[in-house]
Amino acid sequence: MPTLFKIFNFRFMFYSGDHEPVHIHVVRGGCEAKFNVQPLEMVYNHGFKQHEITLIRSLVEENADVIAERWQEFFGNKNNG
Repeated sequence: MPTLFKIFNFRFMFYSGDHEPVHIHVVRGGCEAKFNVQPLEMVYNHGFKQHEITLIRSLVEENADVIAERWQEFFGNKNNG
């Protein structure tokens, strides 16, 4: 489970078996949300409050290029067979 970064105690990470499209998992205190990066959309939210989701969404948006770059570095062609 590669962690890209931690901000405000939110852990932004990939699962090693993840698949396209490029997305990020955000976890904290037993809660988890998943966001696709391009286009930016929330896939699911398990337990975060709306104000937390708003913050997480803005952090994903601000860091979308870094997330996509790190995705490519980690997964490379793993997802293409």
